Amino acid sequence: MSAVTLPLRFQVGARTLASIDRQLVRVPLDLDDVIIGRLPALPSLPSGADGYQVTSLPQDRQRAMTEAGADMIAFVRQRYTRYYADLTIGHDAYLAAMSANTRSGLKRKAKKLAAASGGALDVRRFRTAEEMSAFYGVARRISATTYQEKLLGAGLPENASFLQHLGALAGADGVRGWLLYIGEVPAAYLYCPIEDGTVLYQYLGHDPVFNELSPGGVLQMEAMRDLYAEGGLKRFDFTEGEGQHKRQFSTGGVACLDMLLLRPSLGNRMTTLALGTFDRGMALGKSGVARFGLGDLAKRIRRA
Repeated sequence: MSAVTLPLRFQVGARTLASIDRQLVRVPLDLDDVIIGRLPALPSLPSGADGYQVTSLPQDRQRAMTEAGADMIAFVRQRYTRYYADLTIGHDAYLAAMSANTRSGLKRKAKKLAAASGGALDVRRFRTAEEMSAFYGVARRISATTYQEKLLGAGLPENASFLQHLGALAGADGVRGWLLYIGEVPAAYLYCPIEDGTVLYQYLGHDPVFNELSPGGVLQMEAMRDLYAEGGLKRFDFTEGEGQHKRQFSTGGVACLDMLLLRPSLGNRMTTLALGTFDRGMALGKSGVARFGLGDLAKRIRRA
């Protein structure tokens, strides 16, 4: 397995203040591995590589992973819950697993959005190669407006290799797409490939013009309805990272962490020292914000 250049970011919210590049071999765990608690095998480290980036490692496997890294520097970058939804329980049971407040809130948002669309939700589904080609053109235009693309560089890719990959997935019935329109204007998109019966929450976004109508949450709810109706699927994997949206639509989760295993060089030791100092400073800052009720001010600063 080859190493790739990955930036280790110093971030405040979605804003990157600085980064340090390292040549790392990525070792991601899929959802089945996470649920089982399987410890990943580390591939051979190429010469010139700085180490490994292990993602979605169950937190109770941290010590075992550190020991598997032998004399390497083990550094935990972030902790989060890997959320998922069980697609085998049926839609009624899925709704019942939500809190009453969540259900009523989503119903209220859907009603408000439907009113803005002439009385009914306008959600369009895409699955075949021809359909996904049409989906892509519209979804790309939405993606260009989103904070995921503008701030995080995580929008729907715009390149020939992605289009080729999308076509291959659609030809094998391995991808689903959804678009939400408001008054005939495309407002939100959701793109989900499927691997071995697991639907992956990969690319999504909505035009910020429609923020007050919560199009992303309404579209997610309609997508879940479709997936339960389709049948034959195992789970919806909300992948790595936290978020209210993921918590809201999940039925379970596993406490996970992302870990770096680095060669014990001076440069790598200085890198982990800098990252650790920054992360501790950010944790103290968040604690202070919460203690003194400065959340709104912090949000304005991050967005400035």
